[in-house]
Amino acid sequence: MESDVLALITGASSGLGAVFAQQLAAQGYDLVLVARREERLAALAAELEERHAVSVQVLVADLSTSDGVERVEERIAGLQTLDLLVNNAGFGFPGKFAETGIARHLDMIHIHVTASVRLCRAALPGMIARRRGRIVNVSSLSAFVPAGHVTYTATKTYLVAFSETLQSELRGTGVRVQALCPGFTYTEFHDTPELGPHFDRAQFPRLMWMSAEKVVALSIKALERGRVVYIPGFLNWLLAALARNRVTALLFEVVQRDISSPTPDQN
Repeated sequence: MESDVLALITGASSGLGAVFAQQLAAQGYDLVLVARREERLAALAAELEERHAVSVQVLVADLSTSDGVERVEERIAGLQTLDLLVNNAGFGFPGKFAETGIARHLDMIHIHVTASVRLCRAALPGMIARRRGRIVNVSSLSAFVPAGHVTYTATKTYLVAFSETLQSELRGTGVRVQALCPGFTYTEFHDTPELGPHFDRAQFPRLMWMSAEKVVALSIKALERGRVVYIPGFLNWLLAALARNRVTALLFEVVQRDISSPTPDQN
């Protein structure tokens, strides 16, 4: 049975992407799930179809490649309607910019920035024509509180500026855009082979952490309220506000030198 609403989610095999899929399916959305790991996508699709009686399509694509992005663009073009696009795909890795291979930095730029921009561009003509649509670009608190990784912070900062400016351009079209900027979130993000050995959750107070389920639920509510740049959690919002102050920004720089974490983030 097909529903009246459809969402496409990138990076849907784990983390915030999988939680977006779960919560949107519970709300009656049909889904297109995009990621590299076919087995994980297939298992999640089967679970959601059985539990919520929605249609879930799986699209295996590597968004670090132009071919992968083109596959998703083509799927978007073939959809009769797309009510919600969630650009969640992303990754992190440790190391200083001048000491890590350029290929990983370029992959990060391609996934976080190029893929997000291209998929927004693919989705918007239909959304504007139907005068309805939602886009969530998953950024990070790192866009306001730099956490040590140059390219990660830069790409997430771009997504905030892009989303703000795009929403201004789309005023009156019926389309809403959100830059979601979570702080520390309990997901598999910090457990990858690249990040795991370099990150210890215990070095940060529990008060700083949020569940992925809460982050997604708050994001969806904020999207309907028209919140363009959304930082879930009062403490995260306060950190972002303080980081914009010149004096406290200097304090953040001092603290940053003592923290080995590459990214305070989730997706």
